[in-house]
Amino acid sequence: MNKELKRISTVVLLMFITLFVSSSVIQVVAADGLKADGRNARTLYASYSAERGPILVDGQPIAYSTPVDDEFKFQRVYTNGVLYAPVTGYLTLNQGNTGLESELNSVLSGTSNNQFFDQVNAIITGQNPKGASVELTIDPVVQQAAWDALAGYEGAVIAIRPKTGEIIAMVSTPSYDPNALAVHDTQQVIDTYNTLLDDPTDPLINRTMNGDLDPPGSTFKLVVAAAALESGAYTPDSAFPNPSRLTLPQTDFEISNADLATCGPGDTATIATAIRLSCNIPFAQLGQALGAKAIRDQANKFGFNESVSVPLASEPSVYPRALDEPQTMLSAFGQASVRASPLQMAMVSMAIANSGTIMRPNLVESIVAPDLTPIKSFQPEQFSQAISQPTAAALTQMMVASVANGAASNATIDGVTVAGKTGTAQNGDGEPYTLWFTGFAPAEDPEVVVAVVVQNGGGLGQDGTSSGISAPIGRKVLEAVLNR
Repeated sequence: MNKELKRISTVVLLMFITLFVSSSVIQVVAADGLKADGRNARTLYASYSAERGPILVDGQPIAYSTPVDDEFKFQRVYTNGVLYAPVTGYLTLNQGNTGLESELNSVLSGTSNNQFFDQVNAIITGQNPKGASVELTIDPVVQQAAWDALAGYEGAVIAIRPKTGEIIAMVSTPSYDPNALAVHDTQQVIDTYNTLLDDPTDPLINRTMNGDLDPPGSTFKLVVAAAALESGAYTPDSAFPNPSRLTLPQTDFEISNADLATCGPGDTATIATAIRLSCNIPFAQLGQALGAKAIRDQANKFGFNESVSVPLASEPSVYPRALDEPQTMLSAFGQASVRASPLQMAMVSMAIANSGTIMRPNLVESIVAPDLTPIKSFQPEQFSQAISQPTAAALTQMMVASVANGAASNATIDGVTVAGKTGTAQNGDGEPYTLWFTGFAPAEDPEVVVAVVVQNGGGLGQDGTSSGISAPIGRKVLEAVLNR
């Protein structure tokens, strides 16, 4: 009998321990994740029962809640919603939340763990519960300048302060008005959402960091040049044969430079010249010599092949594994299956501008409780040491030459030394090009890095060029920062 009792007691004890552990995991470890789950209807309705905190830019609300006479009590309002939609995202009753409305839902709704006592105090005092306010790093003047520069194009611009990682502009076009998704008419929200979802220009996608991503074209030459210089086997003056056409090994496929000519005069072309004039053939040969692993390892140091949280989560930029020799040569000038976001290419420029160090990109300056108690303040944080200071200095000089008298000359700003690199990426036979620019200024003491992508050839198909479209957009954004 005692043996049976012991067995039963053991089973009961194990069941109690299991129950205790599982409930602890749910209440402590998984609580925030369950709250953030878009399928959690209780969290959704709770987020409407309180006055949701505002999202602020330069102290002014770009998203706030206003009282309404229905069961949800408050409705979200977006000021200049189309301009800031890629940042704020939207808050809906039944189509989920996106952007910062999703990522920071718990603090905006006042339901985060560190706002527990605020919730208790509101109950005790009979006050209406309120969410925390979120101040962003966005500069409204730079944001507007980027929007204006992109007008009429499908594309994106991101601008970051290289010494801190603060994102001061994040623009994606075409955009949408999140106010149309914030209404409390369920059918209207569904109809609007479906219309946006069916739009072939994908206005719901934040092109600065998400979507299918694009081949980076010649902007990726900065990554390959970095790998070469970091290896110690190459300098900016290392030279390669300079034909006007080159047949890839194991194939009958020929590659050429953009102008179908050689990379400058002479029988050889240096890495520095190939960056300045944006030549493909010398970089194909450099990629062949380095090998895919060396390029991939360097790309990973810049942040490729991982998602970056700003706190919006980025689609990882890709430098793939298992490339053969011809694919490696194509990848060396940003083709093959290499894909990148503007955020990623801005991080490449950030490393070069910041003596090799990438600071973690960030959108949130501070989070403040309704009683003005700080909940969280931004602190600069290092993401990686991508390259050495000498490599960064050498790449800076090559980028300066590209703007001063090379392929990126349309990024020139009078009286300012600009470092920049263009890229015109192919997308298949007959398909429009993707047009890139990335750079920073002033080159000797950088205040801002910028990355620009213009898709669909800027409306010009294969006649669109990065020097003609993306570089001037980058220049306007740089000027907006420098003129502040």
